[in-house]
Amino acid sequence: MQILLSGQPDERARVVRGLERFCREQRIPSSVERAADLALEEHLANVLGHGYPAGAPHRILVAMKMDGDCLCLEVEDDGKAFDPLAVPPVDTGIPLEDKPIGGLGVHLMRQSMDELSYARVDGKNRLRMRKRVPARGD
Repeated sequence: MQILLSGQPDERARVVRGLERFCREQRIPSSVERAADLALEEHLANVLGHGYPAGAPHRILVAMKMDGDCLCLEVEDDGKAFDPLAVPPVDTGIPLEDKPIGGLGVHLMRQSMDELSYARVDGKNRLRMRKRVPARGD
């Protein structure tokens, strides 16, 4: 399944509905769906909030598929180059009031998914996220 986004305010709902439908069709447990939804939300918020100059057109492709026992999500965007995996890990030992702003979304993505990989290909950012799906009943 693929969903093409252009940065319009109502598109988040399309991604949620698409993920829900895909997970239902593939009999993916709700815990995996929630983890995928969180990772997608955090990444798309970063792409839309920081990836494009104000007023610039957006082209973001969200793809979902099963690969063996893993739910695979891929987000490809034509925004400015940004490798979320280069963001240093969050120091969870620092008190909340002393934490610097930023980086928590990437931290949540790392915590919710089993594998993340990034590449810059042909002027586009490509983030792949994988989450293992427990055995599904027939």
